[in-house]
Amino acid sequence: MEQLKHECGVALIRLLKPLEYYKQKYGSERYGLNKLYLMMEKQHNRGQEGAGIACVHLDAPAGTEYMFRERAEGKDAITEIFKKANSSFDGQLLMGHLRYSTTGKHGLQFVHPFLRRNNWRAKNLCLCGNFNMTNIDEVFSFLTSQGQSPRIFGDSYITLELMGHRLDREVERLFIEAKEQGLQGIDITHYIDSHLCIANVLRTTMPHFDGGYVMCGLTGSGEMFAIRDPWGIRPAYYYQDEEIVVLASERPVIQTTFDLNTDDIHELQPGQSLIISSGGESSLQQILPQQTLSACSFERIYFSRGSDRDIYQERKRLGEQLMPPIMKAIDGDIAHTVFSYIPNTAEVAFYGMTDSFRQVSREIRTEKVVWKDIKLRTFITEGTERSDLAAHVYDISYGSLEPNKDNLVIIDDSIVRGTTLRESIFKILDRLHPKKIVMVSSSPQIRYPDYYGIDMARLEELCAFRAAIALIKEQNIEHLISETYHACKIYCESKQSSPENYVRRIYAPFTVEQISQKIVEMLSPDDMQAPIELVFQSIDGLHQACPNHRGDWYFTGHYPTPGGIRLVNQAFVNYAEQVLKI
Repeated sequence: MEQLKHECGVALIRLLKPLEYYKQKYGSERYGLNKLYLMMEKQHNRGQEGAGIACVHLDAPAGTEYMFRERAEGKDAITEIFKKANSSFDGQLLMGHLRYSTTGKHGLQFVHPFLRRNNWRAKNLCLCGNFNMTNIDEVFSFLTSQGQSPRIFGDSYITLELMGHRLDREVERLFIEAKEQGLQGIDITHYIDSHLCIANVLRTTMPHFDGGYVMCGLTGSGEMFAIRDPWGIRPAYYYQDEEIVVLASERPVIQTTFDLNTDDIHELQPGQSLIISSGGESSLQQILPQQTLSACSFERIYFSRGSDRDIYQERKRLGEQLMPPIMKAIDGDIAHTVFSYIPNTAEVAFYGMTDSFRQVSREIRTEKVVWKDIKLRTFITEGTERSDLAAHVYDISYGSLEPNKDNLVIIDDSIVRGTTLRESIFKILDRLHPKKIVMVSSSPQIRYPDYYGIDMARLEELCAFRAAIALIKEQNIEHLISETYHACKIYCESKQSSPENYVRRIYAPFTVEQISQKIVEMLSPDDMQAPIELVFQSIDGLHQACPNHRGDWYFTGHYPTPGGIRLVNQAFVNYAEQVLKI
């Protein structure tokens, strides 16, 4: 309901045959570029603030360009960059990126891919990724201590500079090796281009980073790679045959673009890199030791395309498992209950929910109660007029339930800030005069921000956090706030080695039900007539529905990396000092 922004989507294509092969077989010399376009459009859900593409042409003669890039901002960025992509992009290596900013930084200079130029083909590096690094200040200090001076303080640029530095060292290693073999002139260049080991570059770069990422890159000499973080936080899938090697952030993207079966496509494993040499040989190499698997559960609940075979079933199970608490909320009165959902990402969970109720009673009633209108042009007004327009983004189906007799059960995928519920959803649902509104979330209570590439609200904006703080004040245990603040402060200043999320103490005194009830009180409009009850997915229910995606730090506070724990503690320090004025 409240749109969350995922950092990015990536797409890679390596053509393994001569370019003429694709023209003869598929009738177009733009085969690779056309496929890249489809892969990016199919991942448009992952980024609508900007897009970029890059290409390397292995056959370009000396004195001509061989590495190309186009970038654009805005929701129509994909269309814009592919309109500009001329015959130069008919190369063998293609890379695409879709961007959502989680840092608040905007402008073309922040749109991927990033490019590092050099007169040696092998030293040219183009980089993009779906990532957010939690320790970029530490990496920045490492670079500056070596004498480097990055132009921009940001994880994308600093990653490019560190990896570029290691690429330079790899090229210099090969230069010395070639000289020792008696090679001279152009033969040295050919030796470097054909022996470059990207695995060496990755092994000396990636251990510096803490965060969730899928990092992708091209070199001017024709190497291509993608690497996944060792916790498996961010996703990546790949496919290979005798014609192509491709990689994308989501499996259905590859399936649809290349007409493949689900089992044809493989998942890149945590800490693993897919590397394609300049000669087209591909390999999987374990660059970093695999850590405790913490694949992002929000990918399954919300972000990734629901058309994926496994995600579709997982979202149905999320809905199915909510039947017992919903049944309790409606006092078992199925005959006088209408079931519905918030469009559009909660639709599959809605099917699972209603399927589970049909096992109890075949006479359940389902309606499309809520409609989402096209985005209203609220920019033309200001102040209260703007808020009034924003409140009408959703509309209802009048007459969809019997006033004052029917309960309304309505499911959404998540409740983050609660702003849309208070300012729009609850108000319009109340016009139907339901006996009771049961608002259901297919995810558990979101209690903590994400620091691995998702634009979550700040700690104090999360309605579950605000509810916990309100309960603390009501019960006169404010000492818990100051104690948590001091623990977080000491932790952040001392950088102690054993990480602990002290913010979890804020929730410890309360049950899920207590926090849910306080959220209802906070989000209910003043003139609300119908009583409201919130039903959240349980943590156990989440893990049962998504058994292979255990990354649940949004809900539990169990961040998989030290950087995530440090940032959430710092977030509480910021809240206490800036909001509470401690």
